Amino acid sequence: EPAPCLHHDAPRAAHLALRAAHAAYESRFGHSFVICLDALPPSQHVDQVLAGIRVRLAHEVDEERAVTTDELRRLARSRLVELVTEGW
Repeated sequence: EPAPCLHHDAPRAAHLALRAAHAAYESRFGHSFVICLDALPPSQHVDQVLAGIRVRLAHEVDEERAVTTDELRRLARSRLVELVTEGW
């Protein structure tokens, strides 16, 4: 799933912060940051991603692997529910 995008009018500092946070996460854990944002309005996505990365950078590798797995499950479940309910 694509990362939340900042509006092109967003301050340059916001773009840099999001890019730097993703880079720090990928450097520490060796994979992209995964978070399920389905329950949140789009206006909160960037803030939640930045907060999530900040919190999760403190995790040990095994703990973060478990959190990432849970987030992937939430995303998959949400997509399956969406497919099933749209198909009816």
